[in-house]
Amino acid sequence: MKILSTILLSALAATSAMAGGDKPIDGLSYSLPKTAVRMQVLVEKTVTEPGQLAGFSQLYFGKAGVSTRQTAYRIVGVSFSSEGRADADRQYTIAIDKKHSVLSVDCAPDGSLLAINTKAQRAKAPAAFVPSPRKAPLNPRDYMSQDILSAGNLPKMAQLVAQEIYDIRDSRSQLSRGEADFMPKDGEQLRLMYSQLATQEAALMQLFQGKTTVDTTATVLSFVPTKENLRPVVFRFSKSFGLCAADDYSGDPVYANIEDTESSKPLPETPAEVAKMKDGFNLGVARPGHIRITLATAEGKPLGYYETDAAQFGTVEMLNGALFGKKFTSNIILDPATGGVVELKTEPLD
Repeated sequence: MKILSTILLSALAATSAMAGGDKPIDGLSYSLPKTAVRMQVLVEKTVTEPGQLAGFSQLYFGKAGVSTRQTAYRIVGVSFSSEGRADADRQYTIAIDKKHSVLSVDCAPDGSLLAINTKAQRAKAPAAFVPSPRKAPLNPRDYMSQDILSAGNLPKMAQLVAQEIYDIRDSRSQLSRGEADFMPKDGEQLRLMYSQLATQEAALMQLFQGKTTVDTTATVLSFVPTKENLRPVVFRFSKSFGLCAADDYSGDPVYANIEDTESSKPLPETPAEVAKMKDGFNLGVARPGHIRITLATAEGKPLGYYETDAAQFGTVEMLNGALFGKKFTSNIILDPATGGVVELKTEPLD
């Protein structure tokens, strides 16, 4: 028999015990998966640097400027997906002998069963987060007049910059009333003039109000839901430090509130003629349960919601060994994240 590269040839000679029985058989040991939940957490970091003229902001604009560097974090999004991990507590053995038509076995690198007598498609990795292109930062000096650049002290510079900002605002007001000395010929020219004035004002106001930079980063975390803990702390978060590990008490806890729906999908039906046959060889597969997860802060503020099938919330079912007997053979594909049977095709042997 030709065995796919996913089976080590030495495993064929290994002797192991079949789950549910004490009789040793020759074959390949495999694991069913337990379902892990993968979270991609988007965190926005806002940094404000104090401006050169922050001390004069209250005087000229009635608003205090930022005097020290300030950093703040906030969660702006969470996306979820499921992935499988080999479950050491659910190990079984596929018989490889002349009595059974097991021609090939496909396993994941960790030993989780993926398919029998066919090749399973590998799960695609979730799309990586791609941040939006950052605009080039504004440089206030690019919008300073020669008088401002040559000012001998900060009070004089503050006075001249403030006057320049007032002039920009006055020009925008004249445009909106149609009283400007040079009125645009069409709407597009008007839009461009408004945009240029807004850019000039924003650049110069940085000297008083400070420069703010915003970045968004993606962090991937995962956890394995269990029936024993339906409200685990999956990570912590601080507005001052950002994302923290679950055991880092510098952040506030974020919980995964898990609801076990106690429901599961039925297995694909076995052909009636196969179901009547008896065979000592059984194949253990997962019949996953279903869970709902609400990601929330300690105060109950929801951050994300996810539903998924989970192997560890379901049961293990034994498929009839006659599916791989002398009269019939079968192709089986399993879900890599839940271990459930995705496809079962049976056909008679000549």
